[in-house]
This record gives sequence, C-alpha cells and structure tokens, in this order.
Amino acid sequence: MDELTAIENLMMYLDVSGRPVSPNDAARVSGVKDPERFSAIAQKLEEEGKLVITKQGNLLSAKKAGMFVCRLISYSEHFAFARPDDGSEDIFIDSARLNDALIGDAVLVGNIRQKIKGPSGEVLRILEAGEHRTTGKIQRSSQHRGFELKADDAYRFPIPIRPHKGQELHEGDKAFAELSLWRSNLQADIIKVYGEAASARVCADSILDGHGIPTVFPPQVLQEAEEIGNRELSDQELKKRLDLRDEPIFTIDSASAKDLDDAISVRQTGSGWELGVHIADVSHYVRAGSAVDLEARRRGTSVYFADRVVPMLPEVISNGVCSLNAGTDKLAFSALMKISADGELTDYRFAKTVINSKVRGVYDEVNEIFAGTAGTALLQKYAPVMDGLTAARRLAAVLRARAASNGTMELETREPCFVLNDEGVCVDMYARESGEAEQMIEQMMITANQAAARLAQKAKVPFVYRVHEEPSPDRLESLRELIGMLGLDGRMLLPGVTPKDLSAVLERAKDTKYARIVSHQMLRTMAKARYDTRPLGHYGLALKDYCHFTSPIRRYPDTSIHRILSGLCGGMSSDELRQHYEAFASESAAQSSQCEIRAMAAERDAEDCYSAEYLGQHIGEEFWGNISGITEWGIYVELECSAEGFIRADSLPGGFTFDGKLAFTRRSSGTSLMIGDPMRVRVIRADVSSGQVDFLPVNCK
Repeated sequence: MDELTAIENLMMYLDVSGRPVSPNDAARVSGVKDPERFSAIAQKLEEEGKLVITKQGNLLSAKKAGMFVCRLISYSEHFAFARPDDGSEDIFIDSARLNDALIGDAVLVGNIRQKIKGPSGEVLRILEAGEHRTTGKIQRSSQHRGFELKADDAYRFPIPIRPHKGQELHEGDKAFAELSLWRSNLQADIIKVYGEAASARVCADSILDGHGIPTVFPPQVLQEAEEIGNRELSDQELKKRLDLRDEPIFTIDSASAKDLDDAISVRQTGSGWELGVHIADVSHYVRAGSAVDLEARRRGTSVYFADRVVPMLPEVISNGVCSLNAGTDKLAFSALMKISADGELTDYRFAKTVINSKVRGVYDEVNEIFAGTAGTALLQKYAPVMDGLTAARRLAAVLRARAASNGTMELETREPCFVLNDEGVCVDMYARESGEAEQMIEQMMITANQAAARLAQKAKVPFVYRVHEEPSPDRLESLRELIGMLGLDGRMLLPGVTPKDLSAVLERAKDTKYARIVSHQMLRTMAKARYDTRPLGHYGLALKDYCHFTSPIRRYPDTSIHRILSGLCGGMSSDELRQHYEAFASESAAQSSQCEIRAMAAERDAEDCYSAEYLGQHIGEEFWGNISGITEWGIYVELECSAEGFIRADSLPGGFTFDGKLAFTRRSSGTSLMIGDPMRVRVIRADVSSGQVDFLPVNCK
C-alpha cells in the first residue's frame, strides 16, 4: 500500500475514534505491515502536528486532542492571530503564549478556549519556521534615539532596527529587513535599502524582494539562452513538421506586448468552423532539466507591474526566438480543431508545425475594425487576414452564446491601468475595458485549452489541469445574505449550486446599481483556481475538461503540458508517458500554483502603491465612488478609476453604527450605507509605502 493511502486510512480512523489508539490497531487499519515503516509514518505525522503520541505510546488525532496546525498571520504588540489549516476560525494568541513564533511560521496551537470574541489558545511548538523577512519604511523611533521599521505586512507595530557599524539609514526610505527575537523582543536587521518610500517605483523593487520573486537571471541561464536564441531553423527540423506557412495566420495582442505566444487561423465551412490555435513551441527550445528550464520552473510565471515585466524566460527567448513575430518562420505547437455551427468542439488534433504570421494584430486596431471606424491604412494592414478575422468574430459570438447557455459566469472585473510619466511616477489611472477583440481571442484560447485537456484525459497520461472547484458552503451563505440584503433573490445559493444558477443571479443584478458589487462579491465567493494532476473541472467556466496550454512563454504549467503532449504526439505510449512524467506533473502543478499565488500577491501590492501615488497628487480633492466593502472598522470605497480607499468608522457622521452584517445604519433617520451605494469622498491621506489610502465622506445620502 502506498504511503498516502496509509496516512489517509490512519487519520480517518483516529478522527472517527476520537480516543488514543494502540500502535498495533492503528497499523492494522492503515494497512502498513512493517512495524518500522509504520513507526516512521507515525513519527512524521507527529512532527507535522497531525497526531499526538501519548506517554503510553498510543496514537491520538491532534484535532481530537484540541490541537490545530496553523499559520501565524498577524502580530501586534501584545497579541497575534493564527489561522488553522482546516479553514476554521482564526485563533487569538496572547504575546506571552507565542513561544517565539513569528509571522509565516507553521505552528501547533493548543489549549483552546472559546471566548465571546472567538477562540484563543497558545503555540505549543513551531512546526516549520517561515522566512522572517519583511519590507517597510524606516522612521525615527518614538521610544529611543535610533530608527524603527514600519512593516508593510501584518506586523501591527513599529519594529526597532538594530544598528550596525557603518550602516547609514535615512528616515522615509524603503528597506528590506531580516527579523529576529532578542530576549523575546522583535528586532529588525536592515539587509537592503531601496530609496524613498514615497516612490511607487521604489516600492515595486521592494515588493519583488519581499515576495521572493527572482529578478536577475544567473549567468549560466543567460549564456544558455543566448545559444538558444542564436539557433537557426534547420531544414531537418522543418521537414518533420506540418508546414502551415501559407495559411492566413495572425496574432492579436496589446500594442506593448513583445512576447507573442499565440496566433490563430479561422475558416468558416459549410458545417461550422475550422479553428487553428498556434502556440510558440517553447518546449522545443527549452529542454527539460536545462539551466533555462530549471530557472523557469523556479519563477513559475512572468510578473507584470505598471512599469516592468519580470519574465519567466530570458528576453532573447521570450521576445526573440519563441515570439511569433509577423513575417518570420516560427516553430509552433498547433491545436487544429473543428467546431460545429452551434459552437460544439467536434474534433481536434495537435501537431508540431512551422508557421509564418501574416499580420501583427493589435487589440485596439481590431476593435476599430469591428466598430466600423477603421481608416484605409488599417484596413489595408489587415487585408491579408480579413476573411479569417471576420470568421473568428462570428465564431467567437457562437462560442460565447454556447458558454452562456452552459452557465459560464461573466464576472465584471476591473483591472487598473496606470499612466506613468518619464520619471516613472503614476500621473493617471483608469479601469481597463475588455473590448470585443480581447473577448474573441479569449474564446479561441479557452477552446484550445479545452481540447488539450480532453486529449490528455482520453490518452490517460499524466497532466497538469487548470481546476476550479465549487464555492464552499460558508462563503455561499455570506453571498446569499448579501444578495438578500440587496433585495435580490438568492434562495438557490446553497451547497451544490450550479454555475448556471450563479449566472442567473448576475443577470438579475445586471441592470441595478449593485451589478458591479454582486459580481465582485461573487468572485470573492469562488474558490481559487489552481493546478492539479486530477481533472476536477473548471466551475467558473462550466467545463469538465480544462488546462492552460496557450501561454508557455509566460506560464510554466503550459510549458509542462507542451512537453507531455509533445511526447504523446511523438509516439510515446501512455505507460512510457506515465513513467516519464507522473512525478514531474505533480511537482509542476504544486510549484506552479505556489508561484501564481506569489505573483498575484506581488502584482496586487504594486497596484496599491501606484494607486496611492496617483491619489497622493489629489489630496483634498473630491471624487464619486461606490461602497465596495464594509467591516466594523469602516467602509471601503472604489472610485471610477478603480482606485480604492478606506473611511474609518469614527469618520462617519454621528449616529451611524455597524449592523454586524453588511451596512452602517443611522437609526434616527433610517439611512443605511450598504455595499453598492454611491458615495462622495475626499482624499485625505495616501501612503505609497503601504499602499493605503484614506477618505473622508463628503455626504452619506
């Protein structure tokens, strides 16, 4: 029996039993016959905090013993909070009971006591130490002569900076620090100083370091990348490939994009469409186990900030040899699909190809063509692919309609777009709109991703799927409560709710003032999409089969499955593929999920800094916005430009009190401030270093 199954059997038995169990009984239930092997498994589980070995040598579920594996998530001067791995309520821990644990540490928390405001407990031991590093702003200490660090993360108090001989510090600078305890007191050692914390560009530098995102390629990687980039296409390689260079293939991307990893070709037929999605053949150039490959795996994904891209692959590969630049022969991995008149994917095959893109399309230009406002020069540019572009537009409309009928949720998302001046300062921002061209390409990519996942399932090979599970019951309950308070029907928002049911809620909110907020809250209700070796389906897209195949230049999971599908298309058997790629697929799924979370957190933090930099130039000015969130401490308001700020509860006019749910209400007048309500606000503070913006209400009507 494999170890994972043995552990599942053992833990289920201990949880159900709820009492100490003898090692013999536990071993029998687990299915592990070798006493030494079972002892090693039990010891490992105890070290992980999942079970307790009593003085008598018996085994007891840690949860049944009142112990929880947690991660320390916030740290104030006199207390901290730990979040259990099982998703239960955060646990309050007095600073005297922290046992030297710091933020990021995995800890075993016990001696739980239920209090009015929630559970409290103490750290029994540290299971795994986190990285005790943080970024923050240097400021003069109010307690002593030296400096202290106002941390960016969840440390809620200034941390004294330990002075080092020869180290010169300046108030207001952004810094990177190593944290440690000295006589149970937290202190910071400054590792790196970036410059003025009032600059979003400087803060972006620190955010990359703070999240552990590598920004410099090692020399060996750059040398190998240069060799790859200078490699010419050989006749021998071209002869092995399906030649599509005469096909009217084209790319469409943003005007600033340099790493063009997807192109399309579309032809309308009597029974539907023939769709080709042609993806840069990164796995041909980046060989498994090479220096470039290992570095790409470590990075996991490209990271996008307002002023830069931190690429997964060196630019000589991402913007050079692999980029599907127009007018150049390029190696591709193509998904060649047939789609019926009503949008059903009826047939597909994958082939290694050579292509030559006829037009380097730009979203804004294609949107002009679709709107009928394009000039003669633009129409001439797209003339070589106009038939394909027209067919693609028709196909996208059919695919969107089919997706809607299946229950795909069209959530309204607002991505901020920042305008920087020559000095890199954010001087304007606005919410990016997704045009018809962007939505068209998205439909093409979704179809190719679906086809790749179907092929892997059919062949029963190891794979990296993009999965999105259904919402948890507690989050659905919160959403149902909100929907009810907004006067909408949310009775169907119960466990087992289908994507189509959620789409119906979105449709009912569509023409109300709550449309954006309902969409936003529904997005927060959803589980986080991730990568997995199991085909668990994609709830949000209402698809059983889904993966990420279309962006291998900027996402490692795409490169991973290109490698697997290349083996499949090259004649490797399912058994050979399982032997060769099973462990790799599992590792890639886990690593890619972690890297994606890291990148998204960094991008969000950088957006906050640039938003604060922009609004810092408008202190005292008034704006209209909508209430986007409410807590007992105050109200979040999102402006039309997509920047968000906070109104402290004590800044509201007298008489407003939090109702304990989703609104502030003034009993004397019956006025309520709810999510979705418009509000006029004044900007009073914008701290670039923390990305925090504070508003004052101008009116509360």
